[in-house]
Amino acid sequence: MSRSSNMVSADKSIKSHSDHNLSNTHLVLTSFTAGAIAGALAKTTIAPLDRTKIYFQVGHKPYSTRKAFKFILKTLRTEGVVALWRGNSATMARIIPHAAIQFTAHEQWKRILNVDHGGSTPVRLFLAGSLAGATSQSITYPLDLARARMAVTSRMEYSTLRQVFFKIYYIEGLKNFYRGYIPTILGVIPYAGVSFFTYDTLKRLYREHIKDVPTPPPIASLAFRCRSRDVGTKLHLSFGHSSKKDAN
Repeated sequence: MSRSSNMVSADKSIKSHSDHNLSNTHLVLTSFTAGAIAGALAKTTIAPLDRTKIYFQVGHKPYSTRKAFKFILKTLRTEGVVALWRGNSATMARIIPHAAIQFTAHEQWKRILNVDHGGSTPVRLFLAGSLAGATSQSITYPLDLARARMAVTSRMEYSTLRQVFFKIYYIEGLKNFYRGYIPTILGVIPYAGVSFFTYDTLKRLYREHIKDVPTPPPIASLAFRCRSRDVGTKLHLSFGHSSKKDAN
C-alpha cells in the first residue's frame, strides 16, 4: 500500500512538473514534432526490410529468411540500390503524419482519461493507447494504402504518389481509399493499446525500482519501446491468425 502510494505521488510530482513547464499547446506541438521526426528516421532506416515484407505479404508467397535475402539481392542486381527504398516517399507521406498524430493523440487521450494525474490504471493506459492508434490510423489510412501499392508494383504502373491517388479515385472510386479498413482497425486497436500500455508500464517500473526521473535515459527508452512493440506485434499476429481461423 505504501509502495503504491509512493509511486502515485512520484507520478503526480513528475507530471505536475512537466505540466508546469509545458502548456497543452506546447505539449501538442512537442509531441507532434517528436513523433514526426522519430517516425521518419525509423522508417527510412528499415525501408528495404519493409519493402521485402510487403512483397511477401501482397504476393502471397511463403516467407523464409533465405527467400527474403534473395529478393533483396535480385532487386540490387536488376534495379539498383535506390530501388530498395522505392515507395519510401509514400511511406514518409504516411508515416510522418501517422506518427505525429499518434503521439499527439496519445498525450491528449491520456489527458482526457486523466491518466497523468493518479488515474493510470491498466484499463485507462490501454484505452489511451488504443484510441491513439485508432485516431492516427483512421486519418492516414489512404496514405498507407498508397504506400503498399507503390512498394509492390513497377514504376511503370505507379510512378508517383499523386498517380496512385488519381487512379484509385477515377478508376476504383472514392470508397476504395478505405478498402480493408475494418480488419485493419480491429488489429490496430489491441496492438496500439498493448504497445503504449507496455511502454508506459516499463517507464513506471523504471522510476519505481531504479531511478525516479521524469524521462528514462535514451537507451532505456529505446529498450522499452522495442519491448512494447514486440509484445504488441505478437498480439497483433495472434489476433490476425485467430481472425483467419474464424473466417475459415
